[in-house]
Amino acid sequence: DKTGTLTQNKMTVEKVFLNEKLTDSADATLSLKDKIAQIMVLNNDTKFQGNELAGDPTETALVSFYLNQAQPVQQFINDHKRLAEIPFDSERKLMSTYNQMADGNIIMTMKGAPDQLLERASQIQDGDQVRPMTDEDKQLISRTNHDLATQALRVLGFAYRNVDQVPTELTSAAQEHDMIFVGLIGMIDPERPEVAQAVAEAKSAGIKSIMITGDHQDTAQAIAKRLGILGRGDNPGGKVINGAQLDELSDAQFDKEVTDISVYARVAPEHKVRIVKAWQKQGKVVAMTGDGVNDAPALKTADIGVGMGITGTEVSKEASDMVLADDNFATIVTAVKAGRKVFANIQKSLQYLLSANLGEVLTLFVMTMMGWQILAPVQILWINLVTDTFPAIALGVEPAEPGIMKRKPRGRTSNFLSGGIMTNILYQGFFEGFITLAVYAFAITNPVHASDALAHADALTMAYATLGLIQLFHAFNSKTIHESIFRVGLFKNKFFNWALLGSAILLIGTIVIPGFNNMFHVTELTASQWLVVVFAGFMIVVVSEVVKYIQRHISHK
Repeated sequence: DKTGTLTQNKMTVEKVFLNEKLTDSADATLSLKDKIAQIMVLNNDTKFQGNELAGDPTETALVSFYLNQAQPVQQFINDHKRLAEIPFDSERKLMSTYNQMADGNIIMTMKGAPDQLLERASQIQDGDQVRPMTDEDKQLISRTNHDLATQALRVLGFAYRNVDQVPTELTSAAQEHDMIFVGLIGMIDPERPEVAQAVAEAKSAGIKSIMITGDHQDTAQAIAKRLGILGRGDNPGGKVINGAQLDELSDAQFDKEVTDISVYARVAPEHKVRIVKAWQKQGKVVAMTGDGVNDAPALKTADIGVGMGITGTEVSKEASDMVLADDNFATIVTAVKAGRKVFANIQKSLQYLLSANLGEVLTLFVMTMMGWQILAPVQILWINLVTDTFPAIALGVEPAEPGIMKRKPRGRTSNFLSGGIMTNILYQGFFEGFITLAVYAFAITNPVHASDALAHADALTMAYATLGLIQLFHAFNSKTIHESIFRVGLFKNKFFNWALLGSAILLIGTIVIPGFNNMFHVTELTASQWLVVVFAGFMIVVVSEVVKYIQRHISHK
């Protein structure tokens, strides 16, 4: 929903079309004696709260236009009481009021979409005179409306007629006719400066941005091009349709064309629900933004309803799954990036923990089946404590990987073990177990001591050290699922660095610090034995880098 999310929701008057002339607002000399000025401030629901204005940004901008010229707007409104009104609705896109004038007459004012207003006007204000509206007048007004709209301006038309009394039947069909056209106002709601970049980033992340607005079709197209939702030139890269055209499409036709439509203009609330459902039929995950009461059905229907924290009604917030504190589209993209980082970090921690524990289980299982001496319970508990705790927590706070917003969306069926994670867990766990058993077998067949008891004690110590160190080396692998660890930066995460250093000291300390040998059933290792242990542990990095390279090569084909 464009207003306030893609734009700043701070309307200002830019152009004035009056007496067949188009001028900049700064050059327009208007006062409350002019009919267009009277309509702009009387046909208006803006409330004065001290020095602040409260209400719809479009209407507050109309009042501000005259307040900025030091004109007594509030006094004028108080002196010309509103007697009745035909409220604005999204179908006809018009609002009419009845106000008491100083001369005792009653004026019916109208403001709204120029195309709708023109259908109800039969006369035109030409200076101080009122004359019948000609086809040339209508063509000029329509052409001016189009020109302003293509400049990304929101255009409002203004008309009036004098009445003897307030009618009893206050309906559009009964009263909104034979109006006197006065002029047009072109207003701009500047786009948020960060949105264009956010739209581009969302696109690179596989997220398609669809703009829905109540603006004129030309205005919507101009804004969408400036924001990058539509391409520039003759190939905009997406269709622009309005609510009336959408109504003409059957559900079957719309389902076929929905993926080609990027901008919806002049839409009604029920159109938003239809748009959401059409995209869901395509198997897509749909997020919908909205702030009004009428947006609640679409927010509820969407997979992710996004309410507005500043301008949103309580109804829209209650119907939403999340609320934007700043009403800014760029915040949605930031949230997507944060969500991807959190998801990836959980995957990293799971891959690390499950593969490491699988390696331990396989080591103990094979040792038992082979009739070998197995690691002591205190050794297994200590390895779990120092290798599972700190590194796993540190992986959970890894910064976002480079290019995380260039990955394709995971899809509805994705889980924490998809995307090759389960395959990685299995081969890494088996490799860790295999390397640990290989070091044990090597130490048994190549003893440093002649005594069998010492040889077995050394072999168990080397297996214990290898099983611990290979998991710490593997923590580096887990910093990224598929990319090379040398691309993401080995030492960027300071918490991770301290966690691994602390874990390594706690593990190695049980072997090299006097007094711990008997407690942990280990022996002092020679330099050559430590070399074997470190080399064996580092092999998990080599193997993982090779496998990641193969995975990337296959996925790019």
